Amino acid sequence: MANYNKDLEEQIADKVVDLTEYAKRQRWWNRLFGKTSGPVAAKYSVATQIAIGGVSGWCAGFLFQKVGKVAATAVGGGLLLLQIANNSGYIQVDWKRVEKDVNKAKKQIKKNTDTAGPELNTLVEKGENGCHC
Repeated sequence: MANYNKDLEEQIADKVVDLTEYAKRQRWWNRLFGKTSGPVAAKYSVATQIAIGGVSGWCAGFLFQKVGKVAATAVGGGLLLLQIANNSGYIQVDWKRVEKDVNKAKKQIKKNTDTAGPELNTLVEKGENGCHC
């Protein structure tokens, strides 16, 4: 059984070596990866690396600019539609409930900050008193 495994490993190793030799002889492989092995950066001059980095950076910036504009337009349009719906009477806000929830959150924060340092408690008290900093 051990001899069978060893023979199988040798056959696999021979096939892998044959595959690498075959790949080295192919033109498309050489054009894509070069004739020598090693790091890709060593195959190009500094100027070529700078040019590739600059072009890829410009493309990434252009893409993020377009995506950012679309996202900002979607968020702004959504807020505009919500405001129009509010003014038209489609949306009504229960301000008493909002105030109750905000006061509940303030109490929870105050309870959690009682054990905190004195400077944090001072900041919370200023926030409750309506600090106009």
